[in-house]
Amino acid sequence: MPGTRIVLVDDDALFLESLGQNLRDSGYAVATFDTGAAAEAYLRATPEVRLILLDWKMPEMNGIELLQRLRAAEVATPVIFLTALGDQIYEETALKSGAVDCVEKSRSFTILRNRIDLILGGAKGAASADKPGEVLVLGSLRLDHETSRAFWRVQQVDLSLTEFRMVALMATRAGREVRYRELYDLVHGPDFVAGVGEQGYRANVRTFIKRIRQKFHDLDDGFDAIENYAGFGYRWRNDHPA
Repeated sequence: MPGTRIVLVDDDALFLESLGQNLRDSGYAVATFDTGAAAEAYLRATPEVRLILLDWKMPEMNGIELLQRLRAAEVATPVIFLTALGDQIYEETALKSGAVDCVEKSRSFTILRNRIDLILGGAKGAASADKPGEVLVLGSLRLDHETSRAFWRVQQVDLSLTEFRMVALMATRAGREVRYRELYDLVHGPDFVAGVGEQGYRANVRTFIKRIRQKFHDLDDGFDAIENYAGFGYRWRNDHPA
């Protein structure tokens, strides 16, 4: 999306300059910061920012701390973590903290650009193809695609953007199984390789689903609309009462 405002935060001056220029050459309006404090002040005052690219390891205030401060201040701008830390535990920590994606710095700019476009462009992958309209009502579930908000029995469910897309994909195929791979593609884009072996991404999907279920359970102790289809994936029940 040319002209879209992006904030890039990294204490590595060369990386900041290089990536910032690549983003500008791609048509984005980029504001760069080398400290979390400066970025926080700007983001609190600039609601039109559409995406934050955030370094993990920074002095004084690291990326996770900055993200937590932004969410506490009700700054809901999507965050992609940029990190040299390849262990899956860092990715899970970033996602649990409210990030929508995590990209290793060693990967090419083309891959990062693709992730940015997927996030800014609305529903990813199959979810966009199955999108039934701006609002989907299915029993007790209401999905507002325009705002990426989910409601369960009138109460809003505090889902991240990626979690919303997973729920939307399952709900638009209610009663039918959705493969692990399809759900993981909503996180990293098609064919991204993660974890150990060809099925390494499944643990990541299970973490997402566990977190999604818990958020629904926080509103409704009897929530049971998401079912596991052993060895295949998950499905949203199509017989759940309103």
